Parts: sequence; C-alpha cells; structure tokens
Amino acid sequence: MTTKAIDLRASLKSFFGFDTFKGNQEEVIEAIMQGHDCFVIMPTGAGKSLCYQLPALIKDGTAIIISPLIALMKNQVDSIRGFGESDSVAHFLNSSLSKTQTRQVKEDVAARHTKMLYVAPETLKKDETIDFLKQVKVSFVAVDEAHCISEWGHDFRPEYRRIKQIIKAIDDVPMVALTATATPKVQADIQKNLSMTEAEVFKSSFNRSNLYYSVKAKGNKTQTLKDIIGFINKRKGKSGIIYCLSRKKVEEIAEILQANDISALPYHAGLDAKTRSSHQDQFLMEEVDVIVATIAFGMGIDKPDVRYVIHYDVPKSLEGYYQETGRGGRDGLDGDCVLFYNPQDIEKLEKFLKDKPVAEREIGTQLIMEMSSFAESSQCRRKFLLHYFGETFDADDCNKMCDNCRHPKELKEVTSEFVLALQAITETSGKVNMSHIVKILLGKKSQEVLAYKHDNLELFGKGADKDKIFWKSVIRKALLHDLVEKNIEEYGLISLTEKGAKFIEKPRKVELPVDTEFEKVSDEEFENPELEDMYDEELYNKLKELQRQVAREKGLPPYVIFQETSLEDMATKYPVTIEELSNISGVGKNKAKKFGKPFVELIEDYVEENDIDRPSDFVVKTVANKSGRKIAIIKNIDAKMALEDIANSIGCSVTELLDEIETIVYSGMKLNLGYYIDEIIDDEVKEEIFDYYKSTDDNDLDLAVDEFDEEFTPEEMQLFRIQFVSEVAN
Repeated sequence: MTTKAIDLRASLKSFFGFDTFKGNQEEVIEAIMQGHDCFVIMPTGAGKSLCYQLPALIKDGTAIIISPLIALMKNQVDSIRGFGESDSVAHFLNSSLSKTQTRQVKEDVAARHTKMLYVAPETLKKDETIDFLKQVKVSFVAVDEAHCISEWGHDFRPEYRRIKQIIKAIDDVPMVALTATATPKVQADIQKNLSMTEAEVFKSSFNRSNLYYSVKAKGNKTQTLKDIIGFINKRKGKSGIIYCLSRKKVEEIAEILQANDISALPYHAGLDAKTRSSHQDQFLMEEVDVIVATIAFGMGIDKPDVRYVIHYDVPKSLEGYYQETGRGGRDGLDGDCVLFYNPQDIEKLEKFLKDKPVAEREIGTQLIMEMSSFAESSQCRRKFLLHYFGETFDADDCNKMCDNCRHPKELKEVTSEFVLALQAITETSGKVNMSHIVKILLGKKSQEVLAYKHDNLELFGKGADKDKIFWKSVIRKALLHDLVEKNIEEYGLISLTEKGAKFIEKPRKVELPVDTEFEKVSDEEFENPELEDMYDEELYNKLKELQRQVAREKGLPPYVIFQETSLEDMATKYPVTIEELSNISGVGKNKAKKFGKPFVELIEDYVEENDIDRPSDFVVKTVANKSGRKIAIIKNIDAKMALEDIANSIGCSVTELLDEIETIVYSGMKLNLGYYIDEIIDDEVKEEIFDYYKSTDDNDLDLAVDEFDEEFTPEEMQLFRIQFVSEVAN
C-alpha cells in the first residue's frame, strides 16, 4: 500500500468516518489529487459525491462544484457542514440567496475558509461571478450531473454547453465530470463538449443488484390508484417517491393519498421555493413517508432509505428512468421500482415532441421508443437496462430481481423465425429501424417500405403468420445478444453484427417468451372509468335493515346513521374493520367510530358465511374538492364567517358551498353553523325544524320546504338539516 493511499484513507476516516473506499473511489480521488482531468460514470448510491468532496477538503484552495438544482446544492452543503468544524467549509451561490447572504459567502471564500463552493450554471455565467472567482484560488472544478451537457441525456440543459469556456476564463484548472447515467453516445458528447477527450475515464457497473424492477399495466385511474395505495399500505412507515410527468397530476395524486391516510406531499417546480424546500426537508426528516413529484425532485438527494420508487407515468427516456429508480435503496437494502405502463402514455409523449425542431424530435422519439421497448419486453429487465448503457450482463445473475425473471413466461422455440428476422436486417443494409423491419416481415406496404422498394424483397410478408408484438420480441432478443446493433446516432437504424452473420450460417436453438401486449386505455376511459361491479344486494338489504334498527335505537332518521350511497359502497367493498369503514364513501373516522361497530360485525359474519374473497385494496377515497378548499371552509366556519363571504373566498356559489359543507358533515366532521342560523331563526323555530328532521325518514328537501309552508328556501332547509346532522350524529 502506498503512502498516498494511507494518507487518503486516513483523511477519509478523519473527515467522513469511513475506514474503506467503495468501488473505484480511491483511484478517482488519487487522479484528482494528481491534477488529472477525470470523467466519472458511477451509479446512484455508489458514492459519486465523495470522489470530489474528499479531494476538495484536502487540496489547497476552493473547489467549484457546478450543480443543476438548488435543492441538490442545499442538500449537499448541509451534508458537508455536518462533517466540518464550521458552516463556512461549504457554501452555495445561486438565486435563492439574499444580498446579505451572498456577501457572506464571498467573504468566506475570499478568506479561504470555504473548501467547496456549489454554483448553478446560470449563476456561474454571470460576469460578476466570473470576476469574483478570478480572484480566488480554485483547486479544481467538478461538473456534477454532467449528462445535462448532452442532447441525448435525459435532462439536457443548454447552459451546460458553455461551462468549459467559462472555466477557461476563470483559470486553467483540472476538471472532473461526474454522472450517474451515460450511454456511450452521451459519454462521447460530454467529453467532447468539456474538451476532456484525454481525461482519465472511470466507469463503474450500472447494476443495482438490490433493486427489483417491475412493470404493471396502467388501467383506469381508479384501478391504478388502488394498486398504488395497496402497495404503499403494505409498506407503512417506509419512505417512497412517486414520479409523475405533470404538476397537475402530482397535486392530484398527493391529495388522493392524503385522503386515504397516507402521509404524502407534492413537489414540483410550480411550488414556491419555500414550500418546495419545506416539503423536501419533511421527507428527508421522515416527517412524511411519500413525495409525489415531477423529475424536479431527487437529483442528488442523499436519502439512503427510500424503499420504493413508483413511476405513475412513463419517463421520457431509459436514462431518466434509471436515475429516478436509482434513488431507491441507496443504503444497499432492497428497493422496489414499479413502472405503470400504458401505450397511450407513449403516444402522449410523442405528441409533446411534434412542435420541436426536427433533430430534437428525432432524438426524443428514439429515447421514448427505447423506454417503450423496456416496458414491453419479456426479457430480463436488468439485462435490457444494462445493455442500453453498453454493459454486458448475464440474465442468470439477476437473481430473480425483476418481474420477468421472477415470473417467467412460457418459452417457445423461434429458431427459424429468428433467422428470418436476421436475414431481413441483412437485406436492408442497416438503412432502416426496427419498425420498418417488422413491416417487411408482416408484408405491410407502408409508405417507407414502398419508397425503399422493400416490397420486392423475397422475404417480404414471410412472417405474416405472426403479429407485430412477436417480431419486435425477436429483434429485441437479437439486440440483447449482440447479433444486431442499433446505431443511436442514426436514430435507431439497425444492422447485423459479425456475430449475427455467423448465427445465420450456423443457427442455434432459440427460445423466446413473447413480449407483453399492453391494452390501450384512452384518456376518456382513464379519467372517467366505468362504475365498478354492482353492489351485493343481499348484503345491502341486511345493512339497510341494520341501519333502520340502529336509527330506532338512537331515535334518529336512518339517513343520519349512514347514507344509502355509503351502504352501497359497503356492500361492494366489504369493510370488516373500523379503519376500513372510515374509508368508505361518505363515512369519516368519527362516524365510523360512532355507528360502525355493528355494521363491520355484520359484514365480517356475512363474508365468512358466504366465503367471499374480499378485495384487499378495497377503496380509493377520492378528493372531489381540493383538500385545501375543505380546510379553508372548516377554518372559515370556525371563524364564524358569513356563508356568502366563504363562497366568494373560494370561488363558488352558496348552493355549491352548502353541498360541500354537507359532504363534510355527513362524513362525520362536527361543524357549528349556529352563528349563521341564529340570524335566520329563533331557538323555538329551530327546535321545531329539528324535531321535524328527527321524526322524518325522508331526506327530500322539497318536502321539508312544503312542511313549513315555504317559509324557508330549499337552501335554508338544507342548512338547518346540516346543523341537525352535525349536532346529533357527529
């Protein structure tokens, strides 16, 4: 062992408390210490940040760390300060700082107290930043998330393109580029744009053996949310991330999770900086279990115990998918990566590209198609993923840590079809993509096929007895086994390899599980699913009788106990605990506790007697109105605000407001509207109205209006009924 290695390990122990380095960290750090340019490709969780943090702490001067996200900088700086003697050891410089804070940062850097200065590329390019840094002793520059430089990367940032010329303007110092994801094409792009073609390259395996990859069909919204809620409920108290493509979807899903008693918060770029920071901190401090986010969340977030990452929407690229799933299981323990997939989502992503410049559209389409192939493939997902990053992997080493290996499909021999597909690729001389080859095999006279005169090929239509899914499966397998290669720079054109040519001459037996064909769910079906199965009429009748019985015992109208829609829901979902009952439509925790015991006992007996297989994830409690709106209504009523003013403040009519208040009260929440009612009627009339509601089994407002000779409007009678239910039932 060299003295240098001993010193590095001593420094590692001194600064970070670790005895040994992970992977090739030590070689990277030695190269940086010697002043070499380095290009580091290391998967999330492998200790990429330490590669520049330790040399920065040891070397003379200040290391400039270029980082794309303010949230990432804050997280990294907080982490480093935890190891240092003073907060001045690390700072960030970006638009979130006040003038006073910016001045303090510059003073600490100028005084040489700061070993690491994190800078956003937008801040770095400013003249005032460049002028300041020219006066500072810079030890080296680290470009984190370097894939942002490449248009082929999943998070391309144009301002990253100027980094090299900006750094040259400051000082000619060593440069380190780091990324957790890089295909061969992206790697070449990064090195070219940073003038690092001679840099030492350190590439670790992309295999995250502790992550389990699975793809589930994305059905209608109700079913998908049931699947997600059921998945999370089986992992109570565990940390997880759910990724969505739109801010609107993030907000919606976060609210639905909250309504279903899951501790969740939204995170997206549309939230103000203070809220985003607060939500991130609550997740890191384990005050909430789940963050629902756009890809704005998570870059470099150092939370080691994220146990699951769910993709509600298909990511735009396999690189994005890999990096986002890589936020799970960074502590080396198991993590679940669940992707919900529907071909409709792929079509939406393609539509987003239609107004882009041609080159960007072609790149985007190619990346989306790779993502689609991963989702539909029946091959080992780990092998597929690693192959995309230029890494050879034996599917046997997956150890059943993907759904296709854990639940393999039946294999079919496809040797002759395999040879036919390879011959078709040979005939087209690497000038077309997979889709074109499939059309030739199926005998489809598309515009492109006719343009190339490929309908004249001898094997045109020779594979018409199979379908498109089958032929895609065959070609994907050929790609995974390097019999065929895809030219990424030429937008996915495929050609035969030398290995493929030898296979045609001397075929071996090939077996194949056919890829999954996902059923398309249209926007209308997804957003407005059909009503679920009809309720169990026999159970409903028993519950209806029990409702009347409890009502008689309590001296209340039956509808006050539970509404009929709630009874129908019980007869569909079969709740057998008070907790499950509280999630039934129109039933909250208070009402479930107050009236629920005989109902869940009846249902439990009925389920047992009739041997009913209850749905495990029985209900998704939806959020018809924004939870923030509901809270505002409750707070304003507590503050005794006039109903007209409440309606104006939330942008609805008084009639709509009454409907919302009624929903809140019927679910078991006690509200006191006496302050408003007392201005309309005196106590004697109120008592008379309440006696009427107590004695009638009918819930019809028109009858109530007639009963009091139209002295009160339907809205007023609804208001009195709400107060009655709140007082006697909640």
